[in-house]
Amino acid sequence: MVSEGYVMVYLCSMAPRNKMPAIKWLRQCYTSIDRRLRKDLKGLFVVHPAWYIKALITVVKPFISEKFSRKIRFIHSLQELSEYIPMERLQIPDSIREYDARMNG
Repeated sequence: MVSEGYVMVYLCSMAPRNKMPAIKWLRQCYTSIDRRLRKDLKGLFVVHPAWYIKALITVVKPFISEKFSRKIRFIHSLQELSEYIPMERLQIPDSIREYDARMNG
């Protein structure tokens, strides 16, 4: 059980749309998190978001709480992510690092 605030990181890295989880599945993931844990969530970082991820989140925002909505951040590089989370605390797959290097030099 988490006893303090935490963040979740979704490594999108421009995944093809057909590989994106369904809205229903995302909702089930969110609602399956115990209410106390949802309260302690300090941020949801979407790294390398594709346009359809941004569109999806924009579409669902009216149906989620304003408080949760404010916790969502679009992160465009691993460098930007490191401003929020020390990189040594994360296990970033090589494919994500390679993608980031191609996109952000």
